[in-house]
Amino acid sequence: MNTFISYFESISSLHRGLILVGGITIFWLIENAFPLFKFRYHKVKHASLNVFFTLTTIVINFVMAFILLLAADFTVANQFGILQWLPEMNIWVFTLVGLLLLDFIGAYLVHLIEHKVTFLWRFHLIHHTDTWVDTTSANRHHPGESVIRFIFTVIGVILVGSPMWMVFLYQSLSVVFSQFNHANIPLPKKLDKFLSYFIISPDMHKVHHHYKLPFTDSNYGNIFSVWDRLFGTYSYLEREQIVYGIDTHMKPEENNELSNLLKIPFQKYRAPKL
Repeated sequence: MNTFISYFESISSLHRGLILVGGITIFWLIENAFPLFKFRYHKVKHASLNVFFTLTTIVINFVMAFILLLAADFTVANQFGILQWLPEMNIWVFTLVGLLLLDFIGAYLVHLIEHKVTFLWRFHLIHHTDTWVDTTSANRHHPGESVIRFIFTVIGVILVGSPMWMVFLYQSLSVVFSQFNHANIPLPKKLDKFLSYFIISPDMHKVHHHYKLPFTDSNYGNIFSVWDRLFGTYSYLEREQIVYGIDTHMKPEENNELSNLLKIPFQKYRAPKL
């Protein structure tokens, strides 16, 4: 475990980039060979649009990374945060508790708030406009949302009291899990259902991408499914019934053109329909 911790304490930007690219490549190849839905789309063109948003997210996180480092160093140096206040425990338990808490604040909670606060929803909406959800959709986030999520991550690090190695571990897992549960792959239904009791499975997350409420406002988790089940935000819909997108932006010029996607947060607001 000490070797594991040491690796993530000093993980290079190159290795973090390889995790991102490697995950997309693996799931891209799998969904090409065994697609859940046979989309009628230009896969490379669709990917290029989503990769643009992935790159903006990478740049924003890279530029602001020093804030995350300062936050993690502060919690350890000042023994601040939940993990720092807990009694000494097995390192594996310590890691699991930390990852659960970071996932709650940095993923589940911010995601829930983005759906409930109109101003924040305007930015998150871009993620939901994708009508061809595949592994490249995982990082389809407006630059404004990337900043919002970064702020919540910093808050999470401070409240949880997580050391920097745990932050890097969480971010690496978050990237891979997001690519996995967005991927256009059909796991056996019983296996997917079983996994959904522990982690966010592909079918579970794809319900969140159904184009109509109330399904859009459910299944907010990223890695662990416990938070949706604990707080009553879990919902189920047969994969065959899922229609991707958001009912307010179903036209191609609204959901598949970069210039419009960047402008959506500043356009006249249209509320999703029940």
